[in-house]
Amino acid sequence: MTFSGLHLTALDAPLLGVNIDHVATVRNARGGRFPDPVAAALLAVEGGADIITFHLREDRRHIRDDDVLRLKESVHVPLNFEAAVTDEMLDIIERTAPEHVCLVPERRQEVTTEGGLDVIGQFDRVRDACVRLGEAGSRVSLFIGADPAQIDAAARAGAPCVELHTGPLAHAWWDRDHAALERELQRLQRGLLHATSLGLRTHAGHGLALSQPEADGADQPSSAALVAALPDVHELHIGHALIGHAIFVGLKQAICDFKAEAIRARQAGRA
Repeated sequence: MTFSGLHLTALDAPLLGVNIDHVATVRNARGGRFPDPVAAALLAVEGGADIITFHLREDRRHIRDDDVLRLKESVHVPLNFEAAVTDEMLDIIERTAPEHVCLVPERRQEVTTEGGLDVIGQFDRVRDACVRLGEAGSRVSLFIGADPAQIDAAARAGAPCVELHTGPLAHAWWDRDHAALERELQRLQRGLLHATSLGLRTHAGHGLALSQPEADGADQPSSAALVAALPDVHELHIGHALIGHAIFVGLKQAICDFKAEAIRARQAGRA
């Protein structure tokens, strides 16, 4: 199976932004302080993350306000603050002064971000937010679909960066719909090239995964590899699939650690 424009190379790899929202989701399912998303962020940096991404939502379903403050105090790689274009969030971003901001659409009923920001439909608000956050010292990115009209609007709004939504590509990859995957990959490539031609820095993310269970025989490039291989992708932002992968590659060691702790405690009790 081939994909047009695929160049699998380790040269000029995109920066990796690791989204820690889902660590906070697990914490919030039981309340309390564990697992701590800030501790996860520090571990991610140790593992090679170039950027730490988090989304402070209106309903605070995962990242909370105190997490934002602790991330700012503790993490020494750039923070990428994802937020809706609301006065509340713009105020918090100005106070926090993260290095990067990604403005995203947000609907209270959605499980995760389901589509790109409609820059055309709320152009004045987005333009004003880009100016305001730029003056606060944050580099602004707009999370949009690979739609030339939306990319044009992002450039007119004054955003220096766009993050192109890879959700449809990721879904086609999971479904093993090779025709749809090829179409989405070509659409993403066209969007990246168009944005680059307008002088925008280009990022990509959403839904990208590392491996696919029970693949159809021959080695299949992962969805993350397909996008990372595109030379116009300067940053790759991944959250859910990365945390999901960590559950499996780290589960065995976690079991060993808890088993050893129980044995040590029982031995100490007998001593």
